[in-house]
Amino acid sequence: MRLADIVQRGWEALGAGDFDTLVADYVEDMTFIMPGQTDVLEGRQAFRGALDGLGNILPPGFEITGLRQIEGENEVVSILEWRSEKVPGSQASVLFRFKGDKIYEERWFLDTEQWKHAF
Repeated sequence: MRLADIVQRGWEALGAGDFDTLVADYVEDMTFIMPGQTDVLEGRQAFRGALDGLGNILPPGFEITGLRQIEGENEVVSILEWRSEKVPGSQASVLFRFKGDKIYEERWFLDTEQWKHAF
């Protein structure tokens, strides 16, 4: 299976609210990094716990309107097009780094000032 297919499966699981399926593709000692936040999540269990509060960390009306994957060696970049109640349209990118067929790092890149305004 291509790494981009694994990432796509994760996005689909996220959209369906199937967080257990999502985290199954991550190593136990994974790292999640979101810009503009002082905390970095360490470990799959912490990441899974944060997913339960996903509605509280996304801007009101958040919606992904487009998604594409770019696959490199042991990594995939997702390009997201998104909008919310206060932001009519924007983009973000997410880097997924792999060990074998499991994700060990997820790192988000977005305009943090725009993100703050979205709330």
